[in-house]
Amino acid sequence: MHPALNIAITAAREAADIIMRYTHRLDKVIVKQKAKHNYYSEVDIKAEEAIIKILAKSFPEHGFIAEESGSKNADADYVWIIDPLDGTTNYLHSYPYYCVSIALKHKSRMECAVVFDPVKQEFFTAARGQGARLNDRRLRVATNKNDLSSALMGTNFSFKKHLEPSLVNFFHEVADLSAGVRKTGAAALEIAYVAANRIDGFVGFNLCPWDIAAGLLIMQESGGMISDLSGEKDPLNSGEIIAGAPKIVKEITNIFNHQE
Repeated sequence: MHPALNIAITAAREAADIIMRYTHRLDKVIVKQKAKHNYYSEVDIKAEEAIIKILAKSFPEHGFIAEESGSKNADADYVWIIDPLDGTTNYLHSYPYYCVSIALKHKSRMECAVVFDPVKQEFFTAARGQGARLNDRRLRVATNKNDLSSALMGTNFSFKKHLEPSLVNFFHEVADLSAGVRKTGAAALEIAYVAANRIDGFVGFNLCPWDIAAGLLIMQESGGMISDLSGEKDPLNSGEIIAGAPKIVKEITNIFNHQE
């Protein structure tokens, strides 16, 4: 196992302990609003502080890009990308679909990744060149799933956000052609679910690096494909992502590129 992955798992577990400690007293959790429909809580802050403390102790020279505290030494060769609680709105409503997401980037490449679901106690992990796992089980994307009409898709699409008409039309077409679309509110976990063959693909818009980073490597190491909507850009920079078996990703990319 990648040496940094063990530390990331320890950090994710510590954050999850904090998250679960508050589940029976959510009415007393301090909640603040970043923007419309975008919230964070004292639990996010405490979980992130715990993650950074553990990682910085083992890797003091590494940089950080974290959702709540921002960037520190982000131009270092090694940078941790952290979402301490992906799915905060779900969590605050006791909807049991949220996760801790941690990834390590070396220059332009992801080296290791952890997505931890503290409700199900499921660790989705990956290390470059060493494959992806769900707890003790090796993950492989089912590459024979090549027909969008039978694919169950995930998305973070929301009509509450201002989107170009072409994106709205694109989403409608994907929804119409697929077997169904689910919006569960935690992009990192949904991408991990694609790697685990629980859903067949994920289409995301307006995402931040901490929403995507861990899922990128888990997908790649499970044999899946990652692309942005156009098929030309890095999803980590564009904030747009399609994840799935190669033929499904290519079909969805073609739909986007033929929008008028």
